[in-house]
Amino acid sequence: MTAEAGLSGGEPTGVVAFPVSADGRRSTSALGRAVVADALRGVDAAAADAAEREANWRTGYLTHFRGLIEAGLASRQAAVSVARDGLASLHQRMRITGRDGEEAGLDALARAPARGEVAAIAVTGTGVAERELSVPYRGDRLRGDALLRRLDAWVTDGVIEPSCADAVRAVAAQPDWLALPGRTIVVLGAGAEVGPLPVLLSWGARVIGLDLPRPVIWEQVLTQARRSAGTLLVPAVAGDADLAQRAGLDLTEDIPAVADWLTAVDGPLVLGNYVYADGAANVLLSSAVDALTTRVTATRGDVALAFLATPTDVFAVPADAVAQSNRAYAARSPAAKLGGWPLRALSGGRVLRRAYPPGADPGICDSLIPQQGPNYALAKRVHRWRATVARDEGADVSMNVAPPTRTRSVLKNRALAAAYIGAPRFGVEVFEPATTKTLMAALLVHDLQAGRPAQPHPWQDEANAAAHGGLWRIAYAPRSALGLAALIGYGAARNGTRLARPLPKGLSPTMNGLKRSGQLASLPLARRLSVVSAECRGEGIRRGVAGPVGDLGHGQLAGPQVVAGEGHPPVG
Repeated sequence: MTAEAGLSGGEPTGVVAFPVSADGRRSTSALGRAVVADALRGVDAAAADAAEREANWRTGYLTHFRGLIEAGLASRQAAVSVARDGLASLHQRMRITGRDGEEAGLDALARAPARGEVAAIAVTGTGVAERELSVPYRGDRLRGDALLRRLDAWVTDGVIEPSCADAVRAVAAQPDWLALPGRTIVVLGAGAEVGPLPVLLSWGARVIGLDLPRPVIWEQVLTQARRSAGTLLVPAVAGDADLAQRAGLDLTEDIPAVADWLTAVDGPLVLGNYVYADGAANVLLSSAVDALTTRVTATRGDVALAFLATPTDVFAVPADAVAQSNRAYAARSPAAKLGGWPLRALSGGRVLRRAYPPGADPGICDSLIPQQGPNYALAKRVHRWRATVARDEGADVSMNVAPPTRTRSVLKNRALAAAYIGAPRFGVEVFEPATTKTLMAALLVHDLQAGRPAQPHPWQDEANAAAHGGLWRIAYAPRSALGLAALIGYGAARNGTRLARPLPKGLSPTMNGLKRSGQLASLPLARRLSVVSAECRGEGIRRGVAGPVGDLGHGQLAGPQVVAGEGHPPVG
């Protein structure tokens, strides 16, 4: 597919919009259906036709997003084809509006002139750089041998992949890497709750922060920068007001100007995508950032890309993860096996399904959560597609699967908050934001300083160094267990017990809420939860884990956020 040549009546304004469908509406479902079908068509025509014919995209999308991964497993070329064709479809179908109302494809932004210039102010911290990797964890800071023991424990319990522990160990052994000398790190989403900006600054890095012009975001970001040992470059308008009142920009208002500014930055550049928006705005923002990425990378050859991948997506996983999951399934106690059978029967087989068939290599871990919706899934898949295409073209890419994390945006969703409390009973460890952002920043440093090992297939690139929180290695298919996890969380709130963290104020179990979970056939299943909890005693299970499971939903933010200040993209 080729993008339209441009706008006949005026230059693009940089405002990204959904295309108008046949019925005259700008339909997010029509776009998602078409992009997924286009991505599949070159490698699996039948799957493409099925996606195109999907009558109810808002509930039926799960099958087709899994199909994208399955179709790409045929070969490296197939996986790259899916990614390349999906991005081409997105760029051809998404629109940018002209001043006179005319529209063009997203690729028109690659050559559109900037409408203004971006001016930046440098904020130099006065702190002392941290010279040793330390990771905050349950009220402590793990460093040295304590950190190494925790990494070993996470690997044993199936919380992170062994390659993740290896990468963090390498960074711990090379503290001079932490400041990323000679590089400038662009953090799109400077105020994101699990973004790396404060951690990188504490290590003495040079960072460009972009986020919305909202003082509440910039007051926090600037405070972090001034206390750090790093340097923060902040886009700001001229004036005498406090910098927090003048800082920030809306990325979608003038993508060419932002791209031109970043293109002119001296030295190797790392373009980090940590943005998040609610609902359909997430697709708009993901499209805008991808347009920015293609423009910047087309004009300079020293740009590395960085992403965080959500654990609640579909991934191909290594045979070792499949084996550990199957061992955990086989190791269930007799009581757990007896209690699980009626639950599966009453739910029509939807509850407590085995995660993988024995011997699968690779296995398919499908952790998509229906409540997240197709817009969230598409926005996150665009990141993965861009990472795959960029790697195939020889670029340096750091994309790591982040763990489920207790973020504010996630906890605003009451049903999901309940699931987060119950999920540790099924072997999923959840992380506090401080732990996640430090761990993922360390993986970024590793990828930039040591380089990621070359892999024969894109699925192996994605699986390398994954910190999935256990979702890949628990006994059950994640979606088949998380409905029960929510019920456990509701029960904990009702009974005043503490499984991991207290539920948000006002959370209570209701019949309507349980029905909306889509996982359980009836409330009486709750009486069997004491048996279900015994299911968690197989290999690879963590008990007494602090925090709720993280990004199982996109949260309920108050209105669209073009660059997220509190959400978290992968796990949020």
